[in-house]
This record gives sequence, structure tokens and C-alpha cells, in this order.
Amino acid sequence: MHGMHARLPKNFVLEERLERYGQVIELDPALWRGRWGEACAPLGARSFSEVRLDLGCGKGAFAIEAARREPDVLFVAMDSEPVCVAYAAQHVCESGLPNVVVVPGNGMRVREFFSPGELSRIYLNFPTPFPRKRDAGKRMACMERLLDFRDVLSAGAEVRLRTDSQPLFDFMLTQVPLAGYDLLWTSRDARADFPDEPSSEYEERLGAQGACVYALAATPGELPEHIEQTAELSLAEYLPHDLAELESLGYAPHGMQATVVNLRNRASRKAAREATS
Repeated sequence: MHGMHARLPKNFVLEERLERYGQVIELDPALWRGRWGEACAPLGARSFSEVRLDLGCGKGAFAIEAARREPDVLFVAMDSEPVCVAYAAQHVCESGLPNVVVVPGNGMRVREFFSPGELSRIYLNFPTPFPRKRDAGKRMACMERLLDFRDVLSAGAEVRLRTDSQPLFDFMLTQVPLAGYDLLWTSRDARADFPDEPSSEYEERLGAQGACVYALAATPGELPEHIEQTAELSLAEYLPHDLAELESLGYAPHGMQATVVNLRNRASRKAAREATS
């Protein structure tokens, strides 16, 4: 979850928070591998019908709203930032919902935490884009992670991405077929196309800044015989090279402000040269 280095209020003591809301935090998720649906069901209740993972859950708003709407589904809200885990756990406790569990961790470990076919959906809500080529291996929206996800998704399951980063979105469109997934749908304005979809605090803040939300859903198809990363890894390559199109975004994608400024400067220098020649 990018941009979620939450500003801490005064008197915020992380350990105390994690302890206070510990009843909804699972500190050893590998213990529940293959048993999430039944282990997390309320006493006397049957197992949850589905288990879904909200990867990079931030402060938990999306998972909580989704859980409120689908009480029969267990939502595992995972984040690698301890502060986000503490906030998400607090919000889950305050919601009183029995179908959200908070887990510290990141997407590199999904196969340790879930068994084959255990998850019916993985949400990637505003994952950190890591725009530079050298950091591409840290992205959650990439071929390598999609290949890992294949091992824990059930038949017909979905991976859903939402992002404010047009370059990350267009990069992900190259990754889906490389990992043998079929694209179910795409949207370049998900807030308009799916106005009722639950959103996170982060998305609300971005929307207020004029960001567009890009989204897609993909499902595992046939695994390609030959798996190879053939896409350009630097997200700068996915920015529109047409300046008018870049201006129309009205918003520099996360982590790419400097790149956008450089492209604008280059274009205006070129325009000035052409005007004087």
C-alpha cells in the first residue's frame, strides 16, 4: 500500500496498540494454512464459504466494507507495515465484524500462508508501483507474483488490481498473459464504472486530488509452456509519450513526479527548438 506511512498521532504506542487489538491479528499465519475458512468461523458456525486476501490492506477500510457486504466470506487483511496492521486491527475490532482477520506479512509469502486452491480472490488495492527497473522485483503487480498466486487460487478465482498509476496498470496488462491469466475486464475509470465498489481511505484521498482509478480482473488460465519476462520493466516506458495525453492525466503517478517533469521539460525544449527553426 503506497503512501500509507501513516502519520502517527501523539501517544501512539505501536506495541500497546498491537496488544490491545491482538484478538483480530494472526501473528503466525502459516499455522492456519489450508484451514482459514473453518478456523476463523465463529463458534458453532459452519466454515466460511470463501476466503479472500486483501493484500496491502492499509488501514483496513476496504476489507471491512467488503466484509460487511458479504458476511459469508472471510477476508484476510494483510499488510507489511506494522502501523497499518495496528490501525486495521483497531478498525476491525471497532466494526465488530467476525469475518475479517488481520495478518502481518507481504505477498512474497502467500504460498507459506495459504494452501493450493484456498483463496477465491486476491485484491491488490493500490500496491506500491516501484517505478524503477531495478526495483521491479518488489512489485506485487507482476508476472512473478501472479505465478505465486496461481498456487493458492481456486478454479475460477480472480486477482483484482486497483491503482492510481496508469504506468503500473499498463505494465500489469503485459504481465497477465505472461503468467497465463485471462483478462476478465479492465477499466480506466473504475470509480465511474463501479461506483458502488468499496474503497479505501487512500483511494478517497487520491480521488479528492483528481486521480483516476485504473482496475482489472484476471483469472488463471492455462500455464504457458515457456515462462519468460519479456516486458519493459521501467514504468517510465509506460507513460504516454504524447504530452497532451500526459497533461490530460492531470496527476503524476506515484513515484514518477520527477520523470513527468523531465518529459514535460524535454517536450517544451523540443517545441521551442521547432518554433525557432
